[in-house]
Amino acid sequence: MAAAAVAAAGGLAWYLFRRPRPTAEEIERARRDLLAAQGRITDGSIAEAPGPEDDAASPRLILYNYRIAGVTYEAAQDVTTLGDLVQDVRSDLPIQVRYEPHNPANSIVVAESWSGLRLGPHHSHPEPDSPTTHNG
Repeated sequence: MAAAAVAAAGGLAWYLFRRPRPTAEEIERARRDLLAAQGRITDGSIAEAPGPEDDAASPRLILYNYRIAGVTYEAAQDVTTLGDLVQDVRSDLPIQVRYEPHNPANSIVVAESWSGLRLGPHHSHPEPDSPTTHNG
């Protein structure tokens, strides 16, 4: 019985040590997905957005700020992997920010399934599933 317990504990330890770890990109994608699905929304503004002349090989950051319960937060989101969703960003208009209620500093302005950015006329946002109404 003791040998079986030792073998089981050894097998569990081996599994925990050898299991595949998520990559940094997978962790960031999961964070964006969670905030896009469950985060609260507040208004914000862009302090700096990547321009069309930015080098595609370097990280592209959107610097933004927002205010919650009298506290102003300044944050940045790396949007290098979201290139098509952040073309023609309008920094002169307000944006929406999704944040975690228990940790308001954890926030995003764009994800694969949601965007709080205002874009120029040549780009459209991903549309959430919503019922349509017909006037008749």
